[in-house]
Amino acid sequence: MFRKWIPAIDWLSNYKKDDLSSDLQAGLIVAIMLIPQGMAYAMLAGLPPVVGLYASTIPLLIYALFGTSRQLAVGPVAMVSLLVLTGVSTLAEPGSQEFISLALLLMLMVGVIQFLMGILRLGFLVNFLSHAVISGFTSAAAIIIGLSQLKDLIGVKLEAGKDVFKILGESVMRVGEINPITLAIGVISIVLLVIFKKYIPKVPGPLVVVVLSIVTVAMLNLHTRNVNIVGEVPGGLPVLSMPSISIDAMVALLPIALTISFVGFMESIAMAKAIAAKEKYKVDSNKELVGLGLANVGGAFFSAYPVTGGFSRSAVNYQSGARTPLASVITAILILITLLFLTDLFYFLPKAVLAAIIMVAVYSLIDIKELKYLFKIRKLDAITWIITFIATLVIGIEQGILIGVVFSLLVFIWKSAYPHMAELGYVEKIGVYRNISRYPSAKTREDLIIYRLDESLYFANMSFLEDKLCGLVADKPTTKYIILDFSAVNSIDAVSIHALEEMIENCQAGEITFLFSGVKGPVRDLLKKADWDSKYKGQYEYHSIQEAIDDIS
Repeated sequence: MFRKWIPAIDWLSNYKKDDLSSDLQAGLIVAIMLIPQGMAYAMLAGLPPVVGLYASTIPLLIYALFGTSRQLAVGPVAMVSLLVLTGVSTLAEPGSQEFISLALLLMLMVGVIQFLMGILRLGFLVNFLSHAVISGFTSAAAIIIGLSQLKDLIGVKLEAGKDVFKILGESVMRVGEINPITLAIGVISIVLLVIFKKYIPKVPGPLVVVVLSIVTVAMLNLHTRNVNIVGEVPGGLPVLSMPSISIDAMVALLPIALTISFVGFMESIAMAKAIAAKEKYKVDSNKELVGLGLANVGGAFFSAYPVTGGFSRSAVNYQSGARTPLASVITAILILITLLFLTDLFYFLPKAVLAAIIMVAVYSLIDIKELKYLFKIRKLDAITWIITFIATLVIGIEQGILIGVVFSLLVFIWKSAYPHMAELGYVEKIGVYRNISRYPSAKTREDLIIYRLDESLYFANMSFLEDKLCGLVADKPTTKYIILDFSAVNSIDAVSIHALEEMIENCQAGEITFLFSGVKGPVRDLLKKADWDSKYKGQYEYHSIQEAIDDIS
């Protein structure tokens, strides 16, 4: 029973000593990467840097117990951090005690939502977030994230909020106020991070940049020349505390909590499945929701903020040799040690460096290659990407993804209401029936129309089928038989059955007989319930088009 709910029992009971060195190495490398990232992402979320370290401890330990991915690295990520800032800043001033309290409540809500989705096996709901929507959303959000850090990069307190156009405009207007030392630190940090990432990937670039910048600021006393530094980072372990629960606050935070729950899980499950496929094991989407949900619920009681599995850290964790979730446990322990003994070392860390770490990290999220690919394959998906991207960039984070989802669903409904259908003819060369528009040599008969439906039938697309058939009959007045190929029809509703019956009766009155081939079992069961055995006995039992033709020849 416990094995079913606690996946850690399996990997702990079967742990191999040979995996320990690899897990230790991966845990150390991810911890080195996560310490500066966690602090940077907490600042992006409008929270004190230490909250990012808190979010990198207890949630990791909980996920290691309840998650099904062996290599997924859970913790603060840029996207979720921006969503936290977006949702909570409408209710409280970023950095204030009320803001921190609401962030804890938001984390609890996200955890409960994800946990309930997992328990109720609702993981399939994330399928409604199409890849085009997610790609367009993350690309726009990456730009918003990057520009939101401009104030720390240039050392000017911008008042434009999260509106990218206002940020750019205000930055241009206040170019004379830029702190050249801060800007130099930020630009040099970006250059170094890019060099390490591109040419020396095995070296933890963020840690190197953090150490160099701290030493430089401390030795040259740059903090006395208006270079903003992190300052005192509270030491000690995260203390057990109760999130302040308010019905009004929960109602106000619900939209952003749902967004984080879905978007965070999408990012997490995509990476988890990609690694699992390479390592030949399976991750359970619903158990992943339970694991992430419990990680967020637990973190809410230890001064953290919403977490999920991150792309870059998970990739580093995997490439560094992580074999089991013990690597994440080691990462969490190392960060706890940092909280106990090493927080004083971050006093002189320039905020410009944290801004640079965020900017470089989110740059890869701008997925122009995906847009080009979508244009090449299917323009409608590319339009979905563009609409989501523009809506997110211009209107807002929450509204952008909502508009993208609604548009993608409208596209789906439109496609199902106007499905692909084809008139078929016999291709002698290969001995099969094919679409006559693709195979002009396919042979047809003057008294026969063979029509294939490539979609399930329901109330919204029946009139489209009727219009198509009426048009074909009008063009071919000698028609005596219509064979409907139902091999691609997986389901049918009562309205469609009734409409089919009306069409059959009207056509039979005009001396056209309907025959059905390839009707699948579930569809046939519904037709039997509609008394087709007595109404149209022998007209819908054909296994193939040829069988139906042989019967009327």
